[in-house]
Amino acid sequence: MNRFTSIVVGIGMLAGSAHGAEHAFTVRPTDLKATPFSDAANLARLAESVRVDVLERKASWMQVKADNNTGWVKMLSLRFEQSASVKGSPASGANALYNVATTGSSGSTATTGVKGIITAESLKNARPNTFALQQMQAQGPGPGEVRQFAKAGKLAPQRLDYVSGGEQ
Repeated sequence: MNRFTSIVVGIGMLAGSAHGAEHAFTVRPTDLKATPFSDAANLARLAESVRVDVLERKASWMQVKADNNTGWVKMLSLRFEQSASVKGSPASGANALYNVATTGSSGSTATTGVKGIITAESLKNARPNTFALQQMQAQGPGPGEVRQFAKAGKLAPQRLDYVSGGEQ
């Protein structure tokens, strides 16, 4: 290992140890599940603003520890605590330096795309996946939660007329 690599690895180890466990707070009352699935057994009900230690992530689920309970909550039910990894902090600079040395990149990259639609014909013959739609709808807040959120934000319903696209 050359001197530069030793320095970068040392800085990366310091930044990693300073980083430690991530902490978050629940943004709404949420169920702590035994496994990362909507139909999993409920272990406990976490109130709003409960501080949790984040242990692992699987898709849209986070494994957390709250008090003496460890289980899974939906990622959107959490607000992450500001930490040493905040952009502009000393640790984030060390992490960026470590990333440049090990990967050639200092930041993360987001990629989006359409999966599974290969031809115009397959798009024309597309069929809805009602099971996937039901799963997606189960992930969101219920009507009661939406009304409570709107009431807390002093939001009022509005009726909007349909806007036609007109002729192209």
